[in-house]
Amino acid sequence: MTEFTLWDIARNLLLAARWTIALSLTAFVLGGLVGLAVLFARVSKSKGLRYGAIGFIELFQGTPLLMQLFLAFFGLSLLGLQTSSWFAAALALTLWSAAFLAEIWRGCVESIARGQWEASSSLAMGYFQQMRYVILPQALRIAVAPTVGFSVQVVKGTALASIIGFVELSKASTMITNATFKPFTVYAVTALFYFALCWPLSAWSQRLERKLGGSHLH
Repeated sequence: MTEFTLWDIARNLLLAARWTIALSLTAFVLGGLVGLAVLFARVSKSKGLRYGAIGFIELFQGTPLLMQLFLAFFGLSLLGLQTSSWFAAALALTLWSAAFLAEIWRGCVESIARGQWEASSSLAMGYFQQMRYVILPQALRIAVAPTVGFSVQVVKGTALASIIGFVELSKASTMITNATFKPFTVYAVTALFYFALCWPLSAWSQRLERKLGGSHLH
């Protein structure tokens, strides 16, 4: 019987951590792009766009991410599309992230004083010009800390991708446990990996919140 050392366990988990990081970055970046489009629709003057954005946000915030992963993986197969667990996980997490980021950013946009809209409107700016040159630059300052904070939730959310066969930290820990029969050691090391990924983001978010909040007061 092969004896697995702590280094063997950590090395294999480190390899799986690459996919956790890759999936997190993909979902966060693409989710940010989709979320920005949803944000524009959510705060637009068009009632149809607003209701469409609200429906999107309610759908993905109001259903479990686990179900969304199942639907992305098996739903695409039912449509006759061959898909991988990587693509399905990236798609589900992107749409899930977009819904939350759009709502976070909507709160930031709506926190900007109404006078800013009126002042830019008096300069004959169109809606997109108002957003680009006046509203978004100010909202961005408020949005940085909660956006970075949400990235922690994205990293944690990748663990659910194991349910559709995507091998990231969570899935790898189960596979290694089955091979080593050392569940406590494996899951303890896995927890340390997640902590190493999430804690710096959480600390950065809190620091940004204090820094930007303090400078905002001045």
